Amino acid sequence: MNILIMGPAGAGKGTMSKEIKTKYSVPHISTGDMFRENIKNNTPLGTKAKEYMEAGKLVPDSLVNDMVEDRLQQDDCANGYLLDGFPRSLGQAEALTKITSKINRSVDVALVLDVDIAVLEERITGRRICKNCGSIYHIKNHPSKVEGVCDVCSSELTQRKDDTLEQLQVRMNEYRKQTEPVIQYYEKQGIAKHVNAGQKPDKVFADIQSILDSVK
Repeated sequence: MNILIMGPAGAGKGTMSKEIKTKYSVPHISTGDMFRENIKNNTPLGTKAKEYMEAGKLVPDSLVNDMVEDRLQQDDCANGYLLDGFPRSLGQAEALTKITSKINRSVDVALVLDVDIAVLEERITGRRICKNCGSIYHIKNHPSKVEGVCDVCSSELTQRKDDTLEQLQVRMNEYRKQTEPVIQYYEKQGIAKHVNAGQKPDKVFADIQSILDSVK
């Protein structure tokens, strides 16, 4: 099954992606991971991306599209994939349709995680991340056993600089501007499925599972 997952910062995309990956045995592909992997391995695409980033420039859509195409053709995507963080714009969505049609791996369902702004505010400002292993906690909903210390590797937990109310508003404005046309694009295709992500994680995943099981 070929899945997209979309939603604003704090909607729970990372948490739900882990559950989907485990349940449906599909690779979780994020654009951030793709960039890091290509740069780390000094691939031709990674080298180009690094040049833009070191110059303080945005990596152009054409290069991001090439990375996505390359990643979706790898063997672990033969039985499906979960794409997170792409597409972020209507142009990228249209490019993805061309890419997936060409390699015969078209998107089956686009999951849209919907959350009220008040819930996002609480989630974002309470989020803490391990500096070492990347494990995510929340001071109220998912606290570590020892305050400020990661349960997994005992490293320090920190708050990201952009996990503030001010930055949330900036990101929400950008999300509405960039991503809502993408959601409408998939709604017209009949494959966008909205999920109430303001619920507890187990209920959110139960709703996602019902959607995915109906698509299979």
